[in-house]
Amino acid sequence: MNQLFSPLLNALKQLGVDPQALERAAGEAERTGRSLRAVLIHDNIVTEGQLTEASAIEYGIKSVDLVGYPIDPAAMAKIPLSLMLRHRVLGLSLDEDTHEITVGITDPGDVLALDDVRAATGLTVRPVVVARSDLRHIMDRLKREENDLGDLGETLRAEHQAETVSNLNSVDEDAPIVRYVNSLLEQGIQNRASDLHLEPTEHDMRVRYRIDGVLHEVDTVPRHVQSALISRLKIMSNVDITERRIPQNGRITVMINGRKVDLRTATLPTVWGEKIVLRVLDTGGINLKLDSLGFTEDNHRRFSGSFTKPHGMVLVTGPTGSGKSTTLYATLAAISKPTVNIITVEDPVEYRLPGINQVQVDHKAGLTFAAVLPAILRSDPDVVLIGEIRDRTTAQLAVEAALTGHLVLSTLHTNDAPSAVVRLTEMGIEPFLVGSSVDCVLAQRLARRLCDWCKEEYAPAEAELAGARWPTGDLALPERLWRPAGCRNCANTGYRGRIALHEVMPMSPEIERLTVQHASASEVQRTAEAQGMLALRTDGLAKAAAGQTSIQEVLRVAI
Repeated sequence: MNQLFSPLLNALKQLGVDPQALERAAGEAERTGRSLRAVLIHDNIVTEGQLTEASAIEYGIKSVDLVGYPIDPAAMAKIPLSLMLRHRVLGLSLDEDTHEITVGITDPGDVLALDDVRAATGLTVRPVVVARSDLRHIMDRLKREENDLGDLGETLRAEHQAETVSNLNSVDEDAPIVRYVNSLLEQGIQNRASDLHLEPTEHDMRVRYRIDGVLHEVDTVPRHVQSALISRLKIMSNVDITERRIPQNGRITVMINGRKVDLRTATLPTVWGEKIVLRVLDTGGINLKLDSLGFTEDNHRRFSGSFTKPHGMVLVTGPTGSGKSTTLYATLAAISKPTVNIITVEDPVEYRLPGINQVQVDHKAGLTFAAVLPAILRSDPDVVLIGEIRDRTTAQLAVEAALTGHLVLSTLHTNDAPSAVVRLTEMGIEPFLVGSSVDCVLAQRLARRLCDWCKEEYAPAEAELAGARWPTGDLALPERLWRPAGCRNCANTGYRGRIALHEVMPMSPEIERLTVQHASASEVQRTAEAQGMLALRTDGLAKAAAGQTSIQEVLRVAI
């Protein structure tokens, strides 16, 4: 037996392949200088599946079937496209705890390929064997991925007739509108978009993705297919396609890379037609660990000291899209256990959490926050989460619940933490009740995180630091900062992912006294900062100095 090919030949024999045919193939490979694998496949001696399984046996590793495999987009993005195409390797999954990346490869003996992946990612590489044809199909899709929407958009622009409703509701996946919508959803989810916007204008319809909090225009579609496009999404959302005068809400569930993703749809009549926004509710994409949400050590200690108490009110404030819900879900995950009864009331329930009783508001049925809270308090809860305090009645019920032995978590729309106590008093809650019930206020914003692949280090000028109002009393002047550059891994934006900026204000006796005295938010702010609270901008600048984001991003989201 040829010693060079012995391990692979032995593995194939274990799988029942004809030994004589294997010997002939080995001889031909040695004589012609061709790859043994190529000879075996070309001469139909083995199937691709047998060769994949034999390679796994030869190297003592696993084989993976890529068909339906849940490929992690973050793992795929770790390896530059040029390297993937050159070595025929594919990032499959990431393990942040062990700093390990699982890589699909057809020839595990290609040491050069694995070394290049290790050098490019800085991670420990764990190879698994995949079938060559499956890998080739994914590579072909990657190469044309950037142009998919554009090509389908051109097809739509070439269409002179809009799709009929019957076609849109059919199972014909090859219909241009159906293919376009499927590609729109798949590409948006793979690009980590949180929202997909389809906006009618005077002459066409604009398609935009919100990625890391910023909208990016990805395509325009002709006006004559606008109605069909919206109707297709309405059918998928199970809402009335004939109703165009009032807003409607629905839900879509799709399978992307083997995982189920929910999208919440909202239609809005405008002067040029209906606008539709799809909010991506991907539970696989949220991190429910407080330790991973960007808290500094001091802020984490101050915040965790509030929700570990048996009663009191914890408020998370910030504008829409600032990550309040994610922080509250992570907080619930931290305190959830079999001995604790947790009930939430939300509008709507965005993520289903195991072990937690979740109630969805239904305004048509009269199930509002104010109407359902008394029933919740009669259900023997230990912890109550109120999606949002919007009015005096809800605020009053939340305060009473906090004062009667319950831990209450909720959100409030204010610009910073000190403004929250002032806002509650403006709603009509007695100041002494606010001071007694509120235990902690967390204000937060989301800033884009610099891409680790391409961020550039530079020495900041004094004028730049002065323009950012660098707080020299809290932070030392940095000798170096980082700025965005742009590469394939971040779609040339310079940013990938987001990081939270926090402002944590525990309710101290001094702040409680100021609340009772109807003090202004600025007075509360000065006292809180004197007691160690870092303002949002200060926390953001500290993260800019650590290379996590840029000064420009901090100033964009925090005043």
